[in-house]
Amino acid sequence: MASDLRTRVREGWQHTLRGILEKARSLGSQAVLAFDLDSTLFDNRPRQARILREFGLARALEKLSACEPHHWESGFDMRGAMRNCGLSAEEVEAHFDAARTFWLERFFTSAYCVDDVAIQGAAAFTHAVVATGAHLAYVTGRHEGMREGTVECMRRNGLAVPGEGRVHLLMKPNERDNDDAFKREAHARLGELGTVIAAFDNEPTHANDYLSRFPQAQVVHLATDHSGRPVVLLDEIVSVPHFSHET
Repeated sequence: MASDLRTRVREGWQHTLRGILEKARSLGSQAVLAFDLDSTLFDNRPRQARILREFGLARALEKLSACEPHHWESGFDMRGAMRNCGLSAEEVEAHFDAARTFWLERFFTSAYCVDDVAIQGAAAFTHAVVATGAHLAYVTGRHEGMREGTVECMRRNGLAVPGEGRVHLLMKPNERDNDDAFKREAHARLGELGTVIAAFDNEPTHANDYLSRFPQAQVVHLATDHSGRPVVLLDEIVSVPHFSHET
């Protein structure tokens, strides 16, 4: 499903990004731009690879202990990554449940999210947004317990940091809160900041929700990867591969 959505990227997508910045400049502090984090501004495959390496070391699985980000063709396909590291289909099934438990204990933590790297052009684009005078709101399914690691990762990767100017970081209060429900609730908070002119997300469900709530905004889908839910993107949503928009 993730690979299919990459085919939605059409020639000229860079014009969409430039147009968004132009509109933000025209509105200044009245404008609000919302950005997801995982698989939108950040590539979390380094975090995924680290966890699988540590699992391999803990279980004496030498092939997994050599896991690298490129083994994760999709950011959430652990079975595929285990196969790409060299395990047989039988070995993958024998170790998957334990690996999944190991992953759940680590993935949603500050200590591990610091390993994420920025999507191409993401850091420069966030600063371009800030330079317009608009509000930049990071709206993420990460929970508050990950705030420290998230901000540190932003700083290390050169993204605009919350608290500087009109930069905000909206996170789930609790880890167990539903991502979809939280993001819908965050829509109201975005509206209080000003006029939402653009929203960026890799998840089709969340991108569609943004367009439904803010029909006048330009919603942008990051054609990276996603959770795999069979959701069809609305036609008005533009798909982009990354944020490097200069030609």
